[in-house]
Formats: sequence, C-alpha cells, structure tokens
Amino acid sequence: MSRARQPPLVTGISPNEGISWTKVTIRGENLGTGPTDLIGLTICGHNCLLTAEWMSASKIVCRVGQAKNDKGDIIVTTKSGGRGTSTVSFKLLKPEKIGILDQSAVWVDEMNYYDMRTDRNKGIPPLSLRPANPLGIEIDKGRFPQKDLEMLFPGMSADFTSENFSAAWYLIENHSTTSFDQLKMAIVNLKKQANKKNEGSLAYVKGGLSTFFEAQDALSAIHQKLEADGTEKVEGSMTQKLENVLNRASNTADTLFQEVLGRKDKADSTRNALNVLQRFKFLFNLPLNIERNIQKGDYDVVINDYEKAKSLFGKTEVQVFKKYYAEVETRIEALRELLLDKLLETPSTLHDQKRYIRYLSDLHAPGDPAWQCIGAQHQWILQLMHNCKESYVKEQKGTSLLHCSMLDLDSDVRPSPIGHLSQTASLKRGSSFQSGRSDAWRYKAPQQVVFVEKLTKLVVSQLPNFWKLWISYVNGSLFSETAEKSGQMEKSKKNARQRQNDFKKMIQEVMHSLEKLIRGALLPFSLKEGESRQYGGWEMKSELSGQWLTHVIQTVRLSSESLTALEIPNDMLQIIQDLILDLRVRCIIVTLQHTAEDIKRLAEKEDWVVDNEGLTSLPSHFEQCIVHSLQSLKTVLDCKPGEASVNSQNHLCNSFLNNIPSLSVDVSSPDLFGSIHEDSSLTSEQRVLIALSNCRYLERHTFLNIAEHFEKHGFQGVDKITQVSMESLKELDQRLFEMYIESKADPIVGSLEPGIYAGYFDWKDCLVPAGVRNYLKEALVNIIAVHAEVFTISKDLVPRVMSRIVEAVSEELSRLMQCVSSFSKNGALQARLEICALRDTVAIYLTPDSNSSFKQALEALPQISSGADKKLLEELLNKFKSSMHLQLTCFQTSSSAMIKT
Repeated sequence: MSRARQPPLVTGISPNEGISWTKVTIRGENLGTGPTDLIGLTICGHNCLLTAEWMSASKIVCRVGQAKNDKGDIIVTTKSGGRGTSTVSFKLLKPEKIGILDQSAVWVDEMNYYDMRTDRNKGIPPLSLRPANPLGIEIDKGRFPQKDLEMLFPGMSADFTSENFSAAWYLIENHSTTSFDQLKMAIVNLKKQANKKNEGSLAYVKGGLSTFFEAQDALSAIHQKLEADGTEKVEGSMTQKLENVLNRASNTADTLFQEVLGRKDKADSTRNALNVLQRFKFLFNLPLNIERNIQKGDYDVVINDYEKAKSLFGKTEVQVFKKYYAEVETRIEALRELLLDKLLETPSTLHDQKRYIRYLSDLHAPGDPAWQCIGAQHQWILQLMHNCKESYVKEQKGTSLLHCSMLDLDSDVRPSPIGHLSQTASLKRGSSFQSGRSDAWRYKAPQQVVFVEKLTKLVVSQLPNFWKLWISYVNGSLFSETAEKSGQMEKSKKNARQRQNDFKKMIQEVMHSLEKLIRGALLPFSLKEGESRQYGGWEMKSELSGQWLTHVIQTVRLSSESLTALEIPNDMLQIIQDLILDLRVRCIIVTLQHTAEDIKRLAEKEDWVVDNEGLTSLPSHFEQCIVHSLQSLKTVLDCKPGEASVNSQNHLCNSFLNNIPSLSVDVSSPDLFGSIHEDSSLTSEQRVLIALSNCRYLERHTFLNIAEHFEKHGFQGVDKITQVSMESLKELDQRLFEMYIESKADPIVGSLEPGIYAGYFDWKDCLVPAGVRNYLKEALVNIIAVHAEVFTISKDLVPRVMSRIVEAVSEELSRLMQCVSSFSKNGALQARLEICALRDTVAIYLTPDSNSSFKQALEALPQISSGADKKLLEELLNKFKSSMHLQLTCFQTSSSAMIKT
C-alpha cells in the first residue's frame, strides 16, 4: 500500500555553516504533519531529533550536534512520508577558543573561567589576563590548515596565554597577510603596553607624595624642638604629651567613625555576599528553576541544568555550594521517581515511552527503566485481553457492558502502520458480515465473533509498539548521546542480550493468551479442565455456523499477517497457526454437518413434479447444496503462507455416506406415502418410481458434476469420495427397486396359481386346447399396467422393471409346472401353449434368469411328437398374438436397452 504523502525534501538551511550546537532553521517540503509525525532528523550524520522543534510542514528549527563529518546532508524522516532527501548541505566548522572577556553568541563552558577565579594557589588575578588582541592591529585569519601548523610546531600553541606559546605560529595564523608597516605598529603597541605596566607602581607612589611630605615635616619639627630644649625633662614631657594627644585623637576618631566603619564593613559584607550570589546565581536558583520546569514539563531543560551543575559543583568543598547542590539532588531524585511513574503509566504511546526512558537514562536512574517499561507493557496487554473477555462474557450473560477507558484503544493509542494495514485489509475482505464496525453489525453478529474482532484488534494495536520498544532497547536507540558516551548504551545492549529469553517468554505468553481466549470462545472443548475457568465462561447455546467461523478465520489470519509483518520469529507465532488450523478443521466439520442437515431437509421440499426426463427438482437442489457448501469452504481450504493443509476428504466422505439415504426421501419414514405433500394423483408406487429416476440421474450426472467441482476446488481423493457416494446411492436405489418390484410382482405372481386351477382345472383330464386361458391374459394385462406406469414416469426405467417382473412371473410359472405330477396329452399341449405365449410376448425383456425359468418349465412338460399337435400349437399362438395385438404393442419396442439388476 502506497504512502499518503511524498517523502520529505529539504531545500534550504540557515545558516549553512557553523560550529556544534549552532541553532539552524530547516526549510523544505513535506516535513511532516505534526510533531508526532517527525521521527528522524540528521545533520552531517548526527541525530538532532532531541533538539528539533517542528514549526510547520515547511519549517523545522533545531541545533546542530557534534558530528564527525565536516560537511553532510540534512535528512528528515517522517511517519507519513518515510526517509527524505536534501538538495542542500551543512558545513560544520571547528569552534574557536573564546576568552572569558570576549563577546560570544553561544554559551561558553565556564569550567576554566571558574577555576581561574576561585583557585587562589594559581595566583592569576582576572586583570592580569592578556587581551584577545595583544598586538593592537587588525586580525586577518589565514587559510593555513590546522594540521599543517600542528606539524610545523609540534608541542607548541598559538594561544598567548599558554606556557608553550609560539609567536611564529600566532603570526602565521592571525597575521599571515599583514603588511610590514602594520607589524612595526604592533611592536610600538607592545612597548606602550609594557611601559604602562611599569608606570603603574610609580603612579601609586606619586599619588601619595603630599601625605608623605606632611608626615616628614611633622617629624622634623618635633626633632628640632627636642634638640633646642636640650633636657631630658622636656623630652620626656613632650613624649608624654605626644602620646596623650595621639591617644585622645585615636579615641576621638574611633568614637566618631565607629558607626561609619561598622556600616562600611556591613556594606562590604553585603556587597561580597551579593557578588557571590550574582556570580553563582545559577546554582542558588537551580532548585526553584527545577521545580518550575518540572511543572511545565520542560524535562530537557532540567537535565541540561543538572548536568551543568554536576560538572561545576559535583565535587566542590564549599559548604554553601554543597548544601544547595544536595537540594538539587533531592529535586532530581523526585524527578526520577516522577518520570518512572509516567513511564510505567498505561496506556502510553511509544513516543512518550522512549522519551521518558531517555530522560531517566540521562539522569542516571538506578536499575533498568527500559526493561521495567517492557514488563509493565506486557502485563498491561495481558490485562487488557482478559478484561476484554470478562466484559463480553458479562454482556452475553445480560450484565451491562461497562465501557472503561482501558478498552477505548482508538483514542489512547496512536495509529501505527500495522493498525492501518489491518484496517485496509478489513476493507478488502469483501465480507458481508461486517460493515464498518456498525452497531447493526454488532447486534447481528454473535457475541463470540464480536469478541474475537475486538481481541485481535487490541493485540494488533498494542503488540507492534511493544515489539518496537524491545527492538529499540536491543539496538540502543532509546538512549541519547550522553548515555552513549557514558557507556550506558553498551550496558543496556548487554542486558538486552541476557534478557532475550525473558522477552521471548513474554511474547509467547501473549500469543498463548490470545490463542486460549479464542479457543475458549469458539472451541471450548479443546481447552483443558484447568483452563476452562480462566479462558472460558461463555454460554454456548448453539454452535457458530460455518459462515461465522469463516469470518473468524479471516480475522485471525489478518491478525497473523499483521504480526508477521513485525518480523516476529515464526516459532513465536506457531501457536496462532495451530489455532487457525483447528478453526479451519472445525469450520469444515460444522459446514458439512449443516450441509448434511440441509440434505436431510430436502425431502421436505419434494413436490413430486416430474419433468420430461422423469426427474423432480430434488437432484438439482442436492447439487446446489453441495456446490454452495464447497464454495463457502474455498477460503477455508486455501492455505495461506505458513499454514498446514487440511485433510478434509474423510470428513466429506463420511458426511456424504451418512446422508446419501436422504437424497430423495427416507424410505423408512412414513412420510414417503404420508401427507406432507398430499397429492391424490400420485400413488406410493409412482413416488418410488420417481425416487428411482432421481437416483439414476444422481448416479449418471449429478455425482459426476460434483466430482468436477471437487477437482475444481483442488480436492484430492475425488475418486474415493465418488466411490463411497456411489455405493451408498446404489444401496438406496436397490432398496427402492426391491420395494417397487415387491409391490408389483407379488400380486401378479400370486394370481397365477389360482388362475391356472380355476374351475377345477386338471392337467391330467382336460379338453383339447382352444386358446390361451384368461388367467394368463390377466397376468399380461397387469404386466402391461406396470409397463404403462413406469413408462409414464421414466421410460429409461422400463427395461429394468419389466425384466424383474418377467423374471418373477417366469420363476413362479416354472415352479408350478414342476409341481405337476403328470400331464395328459391335451394338458401338456395347453401348458406349452401358455408358456410359449408368455415367453414370446415378453421376449424383449428376457434375461438369462427368465430364459432359464422358461426352459425349466418347458422341460417339465411331455414332448410333442405328432405334427398335428405342433401345427395346432402354432395356430393357437398366432391366434393369441393376433387377438391381443393392441395390448401387446408395448412389448414390441426393440430400442430399449436391457439393464441388469
């Protein structure tokens, strides 16, 4: 099935070059229908999906990651369009070193800056750092490759703050095209900077010269005064006075400036505290910022801030920093618990699950969150399946169905390609049982069928995300670059390899539950005793028809195809194939049972209306019934990939063998001659003839047509089916035929002996024969009546019926002749006349048995010796044939084919 949208196409990127973490704007066509549709974004081979922000179908904003390639394409991947292409490329530049006083548009790592400001052992004050441009002239970057410079100056550096600074490297890199005059100006600038540094200490001294001179003058005056007095008394007095003055001055100064100095110290302390707060406000504000960002759901910001704080203050020895960092760890631990709860919360989309696992991985959460999520999803799917069963069982038993949010999967689960495949396949079924999951279909379909539909939809919608989560867990795509660098990805892959058997058991448990729940609803007899309570509980008022079972088989087949599309190993899905095989066998059995019942009810539809060939509509109804049954089983008998063939020939043979006696009517039923289809114009013997005609047509036409349909549908062993059916049909035909012959031949045979000896006739004492006696004429008339009755129904049955009637009459006549002890001349002639008259009349229906009977009868008579007797016998035979010419016309049809009984 083709995608609904074209693949993404990137036609522009701004800027088209930059260092790592540069913010870029990507423009193009078909860049996705929304944030959830965007599933992949790579720039120069680096995955930038984590920082991507979908703006519209033609615009995406993200940051470039740390790629290995210097230049590469921008590839966008969406669910709706797949993997896209790019007509532009991005060039990744190497970052330049930025000083702490240089302006920059990107965030600069503060690690080195912090160390230089706080490490007092180094003794490098901030003001002692050199400016970014020490020469004071314009910098002109050359185009010399960095690798070539590193080879020219091994172990050196162009950084003027480095101990291994190389002036030549610095000049080649920054001033390769600078003129000589400019370089002379650079020397002058360097000398000026050196002079300014030397003049700094002199300026400090110059600024305090006035104070120095005043102090010097005061000391000189005191010394001169002491010399002028020349006495120790004056010296002592002046010294004492000077000390007193100084003490009073000091006390007065202390009194005057104590409050001012106190305020100054407090202000300095406050100023220092504010400076510290301002300088390290990131750490001090971090706990509150974490709380706010968690409430807003900005977990990426929290993780980035935490990583930054951990790198700066993770190993600090400053107590106040330790205190605040411990508070940060407390907040992060709470965040780990929150994310783990959200991860294990159900229902949840695959996108959210991956996102929470990535967050927990970046936060170095203990344990294995990905495996915990897989286990939670496994239990969730099992719970959903059992809840689905319980809800439908309660609804079947009359309890109102509670539509809980757990079963409303359409609103909770994002549509997946597999789900879309399932919906599309459902539309292609062409099934008359389902019409868009309408309420009318729900009320029409049996509860078990609706349950199987819901259960398979549930599994097909949930298992793909479950399987994709496992695949992501195995290949490590759940984790970010941070986890990859820290080695957590390799650890996860190792755990996944160790847990492959556990996950296989999870899939098998889901498949086992699916199979058992469907068996409990459709094949409860196949469950073990302990499984009926857990997976069964349905009220089986009546078994599902073959049509509904066929519909269920199609549903399970589509589910199996959807699961196979996930590339789940076949051994895990074998249990579903076994279920499909059992459902197919059961569907065949049920369909054939229903067909057998329909065949039995065909007798009720017999209207006894005969066409020109002596047939009713019953054979046609029978053939249509069988053909319809085969057509309904076509989809069931066809083997899909991975399915085993169904050996259905035995079921068909047994069904036909058991129901062939019901093709026309049940001969043992009183309804054969009863009043179900009351018709005074048809006798019971005529109905038997109609049944015989139908059997004959079934044998010669219907069964051959059915055999062709068997071969058309790919059946094997058609000859066996035909043979069994023919044998059963012949048995029925023979019973009907014997019943008819018995009803017709017995009266004729029973009338011979009384007719022969009527009027005290005696073979020993009788007159010269004058013709055929009436008893034989009556027998022939009765035979003619049978002929007429059979011919009216089916002329094809006439030879078969008449042959048996003649056999019965000839056999009885032979018996009677052999029972006569002796014949007189006239009696022997009379007997021969009647035997020959009957034999010649029914000559076209003679069989070897009837010929033998006539021969035995004639052999029991004395032989004719005189020619006069032979002549008389011939004349009397001709007279008989001439007098009954009209009646005997029915025995003159020579085109009828003889049928052996």
